Amino acid sequence: MKKILMLHGVNHNMFGKRDPKQYGTITLQEIDARLQALGQELGAEIESFQTNSESAMCERIHAAFTEGKDAVLINAGAWTHYSYAIRDALDILTCPIVELHMSNIHAREEFRHHSVFADIVRGQICGFGVDSYLLGLRAAMGALPAN
Repeated sequence: MKKILMLHGVNHNMFGKRDPKQYGTITLQEIDARLQALGQELGAEIESFQTNSESAMCERIHAAFTEGKDAVLINAGAWTHYSYAIRDALDILTCPIVELHMSNIHAREEFRHHSVFADIVRGQICGFGVDSYLLGLRAAMGALPAN
């Protein structure tokens, strides 16, 4: 089983309540359940982590390096656009990183169009709601060596 870490960023604990026009009504727990189900199908063990603390996010990324995670998925929320601390933590990783967003960040406010992670991630997926997570998991698995 491949070990995949799903990192959920700031305010994601409020999915299902927060701005349903952008994020729908799905909850974080439902997103994680969908990832778990697809992970089983693809031969991956998914560990999900959510925090509203930038330092806790950096520490979890550091732990992912030490643990030798096979891939990391990240939806950092607003941190995507300005957190060089999280970017630098991610840059330590040697595994594929897939950035994802439920909403289309390029069709929203101007400040959301830029990702400070873009140059270090394998790719970005945005605008597909919960399917962004599932597409991200498939992309991460596809980026791993077959063995």
